[in-house]
Parts: sequence; structure tokens; C-alpha cells
Amino acid sequence: MKQRKNRTLREQIASSLRESIIRGELTPGQKVSEPELAGKLGISRTPIREAFRQLESEGFLTVMPRRGAAVSAMSKKEIEDFYEVKSLLEGYAAKKAAPRINEKDVEKLRRLNDQLGILAQKGDVESFFRKNREFHYGFVSLCGNRRIPEIWNNLTGLFIRYRLESLAAPGRLAVSVKGHDEIINALEHGDGELAQSLVFKHCRETSCG
Repeated sequence: MKQRKNRTLREQIASSLRESIIRGELTPGQKVSEPELAGKLGISRTPIREAFRQLESEGFLTVMPRRGAAVSAMSKKEIEDFYEVKSLLEGYAAKKAAPRINEKDVEKLRRLNDQLGILAQKGDVESFFRKNREFHYGFVSLCGNRRIPEIWNNLTGLFIRYRLESLAAPGRLAVSVKGHDEIINALEHGDGELAQSLVFKHCRETSCG
């Protein structure tokens, strides 16, 4: 496992396991042994247990008392349902945000998307994911209804794994950045209907495959 500065041991373990699951090195249903991992890394089981809890909250692992952990599985229908609800929430938020957005908000969204473009070129999926979440929250939070960002946060927090996997597909990062540009332009012109339709299109393009 590659050690990175300024990251806790729990974060390093979680990141390594997360990447292995996304790459398909660990498959749905496959057991992940806490004692074996501790022995392999030469560390105590405490940070591993903490990493398992984090990955369980993100949907990557299922932790069973006295039975260990296994890579989580989710049906295609559950994933499709998630993206359908996500697109409806974000589309509605974009429509409502369009007449409320100001120049400073637009500049922030463009700056975030410029950063996403750099991360896309590097192929840094995890950093892209975090910045992408910030971008989407950027316009969702402008909708004028404080409950929508709360619901959006709760919903997307449960599907971190599948959103990461969809972004990891070849060419998906560049498609996402291009879609963001279109959404920003619609928001900047106050066109709520267009912003909503572009969000629907964006969700289809970045969730399929």
C-alpha cells in the first residue's frame, strides 16, 4: 500500500480498498479479512476496522458481526432508481437556481469546472469525484429550497461507490466537464428550462455504461 503524507492510516487503508473495488480487483461478495489485512500490513486491527466502517457507509463493504466484511453488491435496478431520483432533484434545482444565480456564483462554477478539467486530464478519479460533488452542490444549493440540498446530500452519500465507478469509465471525466460547461451557460443566461434539460442529459451521459 502506498503511504501518502497528511493522510491518516484509516484513510490510506480505505483509499486502497476503494480503488481495488473500483478497479474490479475485489468483486461483489468477495470477503475482506480484517486479520489477514492487519497481518499483511503489519499494523493493529483498529485502523482497519475504522476503514471498514467508512467503506460500509459509502456502500463499498457490508460488515457482518462475527463474520467479517464483504464487497457489497447492488442490483442494476437500484442503481437506475438512484440516478433517476438524482437527475430529478438536480434538474429541478437547476431550473429554480437559474433566475437566482449571480455573476459571482457563475464564476465559482466555472472555476470549479476548470479544476475538474485539469483533474480529468490527469485521470485522477477520486479527486475529480470530490470536486465534482462540490460543483453539483454549487447549483443545487442555489435553488431556494433548503430541504433539497439536504435530501441531495443524503441520497448521493449512499451511492458514492457507484458514482465513482461511473466516473472511472473511459472518457467519462471529459464528458462530465463538457456537460458542466453547457449547464453553466444555461444558468448564466437564466434559462431554467434549458438548465433542467441539460442536467437530465448530463445525468444520462455520466451514469450509463
